[in-house]
Amino acid sequence: MRLIAIRLAASSVLSCFALGAAGPLPVPPVKPGLWEARMSALDADGHEMAPPEQAALSRLSPEVRARMADAMKARGVSMPDANGATRVCLTKEMFESGRWQQMASDAGCTTNYSTLSGTSWKWHTSCTALKSESDGEAVFNSAESYRTKVTTTATVMGKTKTSTRIVSGKWLGADCGDIKPLAPPGARK
Repeated sequence: MRLIAIRLAASSVLSCFALGAAGPLPVPPVKPGLWEARMSALDADGHEMAPPEQAALSRLSPEVRARMADAMKARGVSMPDANGATRVCLTKEMFESGRWQQMASDAGCTTNYSTLSGTSWKWHTSCTALKSESDGEAVFNSAESYRTKVTTTATVMGKTKTSTRIVSGKWLGADCGDIKPLAPPGARK
């Protein structure tokens, strides 16, 4: 249960931000505050569909779902709503300190950027311990909107699988309300 919560938190919100970079870390050109993120996956024909985690969440018992919501809230992420939208609080200090990329660094991932501009990032991430390689692109439409596409090839239990995730982020405002700033796994107990 905890693993699913952490995976959802990391993958649904910070796919373009949770990178372990070689060299100085770029600061995402977005506003701090409350963000809404919607994640989708691409099927074999390249059509967007709900990610498999969303269906798994719907099958949880109310008790397990409540515990997962508490675990995610403790990390600074809301449970996805019925439409798959998740909310997260991102702070200026988080971006400037590089804390936003701690999860990937802790997992032994390294990222090399081929493009870093105010409107577009392109990168390749290698995670030796996780046996995965990813290519990603983030397009920042404005400081209040971004869209990422990350294609990952990973080997799990001897099987190699490639998946593509798309995250659309929308800034909701400077006030995060009752949502705490995002915390990487291990940062809060």
